[in-house]
Amino acid sequence: MRVLFNEELEQVADDLEKMVGDVQAAITTAGIALLNSDIDAAQTVIDGDKKIDDLESRIVDQCVQLLAKQNPVATDLRVIVSTLRLASTFERMGDLARHISEAARRAYPGSGVPEQARDIFVKMQHRVEEVSAQVVEMLANRDTKTAEEIIIGDDELDDLHHATFSVATADTWKGTAQDTINLVLLGRYYERFGDHAVSAARRVVYIVSGFDPAKEPEHTGPDPD
Repeated sequence: MRVLFNEELEQVADDLEKMVGDVQAAITTAGIALLNSDIDAAQTVIDGDKKIDDLESRIVDQCVQLLAKQNPVATDLRVIVSTLRLASTFERMGDLARHISEAARRAYPGSGVPEQARDIFVKMQHRVEEVSAQVVEMLANRDTKTAEEIIIGDDELDDLHHATFSVATADTWKGTAQDTINLVLLGRYYERFGDHAVSAARRVVYIVSGFDPAKEPEHTGPDPD
């Protein structure tokens, strides 16, 4: 019975790793779509989001079956419940990549990025690509050091998000109403992508240690909400 349980748990872990790999590819391609006005790249992300959604559904079904049939306790229970939360988090990250791609598609053949804020979004895209690579590594290795780096590094995306508001409210802002909407929404999508990465990092630390780090890694606490 234990052998079967371990095999099923490994299958869930494999599906979760595949899911986060798909999310990494989606956010990278979304950046190509947005910054290069690439309609084909945008459509690739939009169409591919169903694959991420389907993986989440499969992982949820597998976890429910494990909970119902195997009656796991202690560490195994922590892993299964955390996997459910991680799958939901990664699905939302995939949705954000889709939202960015949809913004690029709506603006085509123009750019979805207001020219006055282009440098900010180049930096945001670079940062979320770094973060998604860190999430892939963290999940594959259950690496709490990488998890802490993700948590600490979230300030960079927060600062860039605030910078979009500074652009939109500056006297020098010359964007149209649509430019303003794009600026605010896209900044929010990128910032939320980073927030979900932090949530995933906290969840991995919890799987490994049983504690939930706050934004300061020296602080520990109970199971995250």
